[in-house]
Amino acid sequence: MIPGGTEYGVELSVDETDIERLLEVTPDDVSPAPELTFARNVFIPLTTACRYTCTYCTYFDPPGQASLLSLEEIREICRDGAAAGCTEALFTFGDDPDDRYTAIYDQLAEWGHDSIHTYLREACEVALEEGLLPHSNPGDQTREQMATVADVNASMGVMLESTAEVDAHAGPRRKEPGQRLRTIENAGKLDVAFTTGILVGIGESWRDRAESLLAIREMHDRYDHVQEVIVQPVVNNERWSDGTPDLETMRRVTAMARVALPEEISVQVPPNLAPARDLVDCGVDDLGGVSPVTDDHINPDYKWPALRELEAIADEAGVPLGERLPVYERFLPADLRTDEFGGRPAVGTEGGPGWISPRIREALEAEDDAGRRYRAVLEGEAADVPAANSSD
Repeated sequence: MIPGGTEYGVELSVDETDIERLLEVTPDDVSPAPELTFARNVFIPLTTACRYTCTYCTYFDPPGQASLLSLEEIREICRDGAAAGCTEALFTFGDDPDDRYTAIYDQLAEWGHDSIHTYLREACEVALEEGLLPHSNPGDQTREQMATVADVNASMGVMLESTAEVDAHAGPRRKEPGQRLRTIENAGKLDVAFTTGILVGIGESWRDRAESLLAIREMHDRYDHVQEVIVQPVVNNERWSDGTPDLETMRRVTAMARVALPEEISVQVPPNLAPARDLVDCGVDDLGGVSPVTDDHINPDYKWPALRELEAIADEAGVPLGERLPVYERFLPADLRTDEFGGRPAVGTEGGPGWISPRIREALEAEDDAGRRYRAVLEGEAADVPAANSSD
């Protein structure tokens, strides 16, 4: 049984035999993917307030120092991103701020909101107006919170990180694996195309890594909603000095992810944090979202690679590099998928809302610059503009 799962209403168990088999996997057991993909995005840190104080995280600011972006600031970022050829607005914020963040709640109230999620909904509307598809990653969410914003998002996500209860999550406001699992389950129940992943090197064991990957697989087996799993190493920063996983560890755990997960789930490594060119032969098929206009606000010391660097990774691997939307094609309705689509369409919950809401469908079909840009990416005809500002 997954630690803490039943406490949060998640009935989830992992077969011991599957764990043992996964622990025996090596990079020699997987084949390189036939293609690498990436998404062009803007990174929008809606607020730096967070109820948690994880010891490896530089994203959160303490009460009194946390910021909250205005809609005007969000609009400007999205406008710049659309002009640079982006298709995705990646919204992040720390998990629901607790009652210590009085200034954040006062500001939300002044702007007419009683929660961060109703404000996120308005921010997503701004992104859609400016020609970007929202992908929100707001941490732990109840089903009601997720439902508040799901229809204005093309996809959503949260990092599971680990099913293990590690010291890096300890403290009076401890991050619990069961809460993360419940959020992933909520996405499945709401037909939300979802991104999750594991964080490697925060004190978890090899068994914990295997268990985490298999827990994600079991969630996906139930709801068919996971589109990609990120294998991300923890990196040194001003709050974390315990080191980052070595290459051998990253190669092995990446291969484990590829073996653990079904074919339709992409395995992603972030190219600004992981040695991507040394991992692509371990089953990686996606390089994540990179931005031509914004920093990685979660890891500000680690700049995005430029498009030509991604192309070099793909060239060295001997595979093509393709651009994708923030929602994978198998989640689109049949009439929006390309003639070349050869995958398995996602199956939603019976009587559920469907993967793509009317608002997102409207954006994908629009006869404007944004709609044409989305369809060009889907058809593999995206414009060749720089994918990051680090090497421009």
